[in-house]
Amino acid sequence: MTKMATKNTDTLPSKQFDANAHGPLHGVRVVDLSRLVAGNMLTLQLADFGADVIKVEPRDGDSLRAFQSGGVETFWKVYARNKRSVCLDFRHPEAVGIIKKMVESAHVLVESFRPGVLEEIGLGPQDLHAINDKLVVVRISGWGQTGPYRRKPGFGTLVEGYSGFAAMNGFSDREPVLPPFFLGDMAAGLYGANATMVALWNSRVNGGAGQVIDLSLFEPIISLLGPQAAGYKITGKVKARTGSRSSTTAPRNTYRTQDGQWVCVSTSTASMSARLFTTIGREDVVADPRYATVADRLKHVEDIDAIVGEFVGRHTLEENLRIFEAADVTVGPVFDASHLMTDRYVIERESLVQLPDEDIGLMPMHNVVPRLSGTPGTFRRRAPHKGEHSAQCLAPLLGEARFGQLVASGAVFTPPDADAADTGCLALAEHERQ
Repeated sequence: MTKMATKNTDTLPSKQFDANAHGPLHGVRVVDLSRLVAGNMLTLQLADFGADVIKVEPRDGDSLRAFQSGGVETFWKVYARNKRSVCLDFRHPEAVGIIKKMVESAHVLVESFRPGVLEEIGLGPQDLHAINDKLVVVRISGWGQTGPYRRKPGFGTLVEGYSGFAAMNGFSDREPVLPPFFLGDMAAGLYGANATMVALWNSRVNGGAGQVIDLSLFEPIISLLGPQAAGYKITGKVKARTGSRSSTTAPRNTYRTQDGQWVCVSTSTASMSARLFTTIGREDVVADPRYATVADRLKHVEDIDAIVGEFVGRHTLEENLRIFEAADVTVGPVFDASHLMTDRYVIERESLVQLPDEDIGLMPMHNVVPRLSGTPGTFRRRAPHKGEHSAQCLAPLLGEARFGQLVASGAVFTPPDADAADTGCLALAEHERQ
């Protein structure tokens, strides 16, 4: 059994939540008004490294809660870990005042309303900076805060099509293919987390003022797709849909094994290509002038794929991986979730871990990414119930009596079984007053 393909009966490593753990962003407070994927991905990066992320949910909860597996809020449990939940009725006349009070001691506010909505309800950047001039305001939208599409609905699917991604994804004889996951949202979330830290550095280290981050879903994808515009300007041609093949190197594809599994192959250098053909006993291909350069191999890509595919198809997945690994050729398995759950590399690397969950006992999810040697991220708390921390986060800011009035009026929702022992927000609010 090879290192690459080994499976065993071990389970994913289990971790525990530690409410007392501190990450390098301890002391950073984030008020998260966003919904769905991009904002939650953004604030997860901050929460995993210690930021106090307070999700401000509407009465029906964050829309991400609706993305379920077998009735379990899997997306929410993964992307809302390490966060707390305050639940407001956004249509209540007191809601804006509550958010303004939260902003007084916040460092970051994240929102994903359609451009102009915050201004309409009195929470535009000017209003927020009048309260807290150091505040970093992250505004997530499909098409950005400016331009002719600023008011246009902007879900990830639309930008994945508009950006050129779908046009280059899939096979040339079939329809364009959208990504099977939230590519636009996830990319925007990662870009947004980076931009937030840049803005925080400027305000907290360089002594600068707060500012607004205009984060569209569209532009991060454009930046990920390579020099497609430059290529078109130079050649007058758009990148063709090539399936799993590459337009810059060959062989590069997926190939079916004898036992019905799949491997993926990448030969991004001439030496790797030569090593692959030598390994499969086809030194003649290396010497053949028809395949001498990358351009030549791309010109004869059907022949190249047939040669590699024939060899791979005569061996099982395990055999292929053992042969290619021994020769240090860049070939790997095509896995799905069922493989990852029992894969030796994933388990020993702790790429996936399991954390306590009240619905299924242990919930598999990705580990904190990336890994810092001196100030690693932590698992401090499970994803919150809707409004679980309303009392702990708002009562210290508003006063117990005022908080009770707002609950009675319906402006604030707090579940009857909220954990009164969670005093993190109380302690932080007291620290802010000192």
